[in-house]
Amino acid sequence: MKAITLDKYGSADDLRLTDVPDPKVAPAEVLIRVKAAGVNPVDWKLAAGYLDPIMEVRFPLISGWDVAGVVERVGLDAGEFAVGDEVFGYARKDWAQNGTYAERVSAPVRTLARKPAALTWEQAAGLPLAGLTAYQCIKRVGLRTGETLLVHAAAGGVGSLAVQIAVALGARVIGTASERNHAFLRELGAEPVTYGDGLADRVRQLAPEGVDTALDFVGDGAVDVSQQLLKNRERVASITEGEVEEKGGHYVWVRPSAADLADLAELADARKLTVHVEHALPLAEAAEAWRLSQAGHTRGKIVLTV
Repeated sequence: MKAITLDKYGSADDLRLTDVPDPKVAPAEVLIRVKAAGVNPVDWKLAAGYLDPIMEVRFPLISGWDVAGVVERVGLDAGEFAVGDEVFGYARKDWAQNGTYAERVSAPVRTLARKPAALTWEQAAGLPLAGLTAYQCIKRVGLRTGETLLVHAAAGGVGSLAVQIAVALGARVIGTASERNHAFLRELGAEPVTYGDGLADRVRQLAPEGVDTALDFVGDGAVDVSQQLLKNRERVASITEGEVEEKGGHYVWVRPSAADLADLAELADARKLTVHVEHALPLAEAAEAWRLSQAGHTRGKIVLTV
């Protein structure tokens, strides 16, 4: 099969489209013919060696954890799915090697759910990692109906999904973004504010009594600003600042969860959650997809079509 591979830690310049053997299918796994694969910043960060202290990486490496596709073969103990099922998932195993930037990928059933019918293949591939991150952050801070949530980097891949999930839960959402993305955030149901110096004052103009919860998807002091605005300083979650727990908040490293994926699929099929795909590139253009991701200006998601 065709796949995008790396022979050693490197960058977008080192990605190659190569022929590799089809993956083996272990018990409790299925083999998926990939229709689309999501691109996430963690893909190029892992390939650069940034996660080497905490994650085993084996070479040649096929990058990618997000997948949407069709079940082609079922493992010995994977009765949750059948050949022909349309699935999507965050196909992260205990080590990184055989990822989703490929024509086929084997994935544990615990990482998969049935693809939402309301989403295209590209949208479904852009949902798992970012959607799970958003959903698990929202659950960690205990967001409730009627509360006000502040989302930092609300127009990005994770932030735009967090906005929609929170709105579906009946929360009021204030989201930070550049001015060019304010109309986009309003369409998602958020009240936009421009990030940067004076952010706390701008948020207080919208919420004079402060906010109930906050999610940091950007870093750069977002936790500190959030805690100036929170009624309870502990109700902030971050995916970027490891020191957030020392400040009383929550650090979230997304986990695969079939149940959470099913919840996201239900929201999508109820037309309460969609995925904005900014760029959909062919598999062979994975290097360009990484460069777009590294630029940090993407609204929504980048995906590869297979």
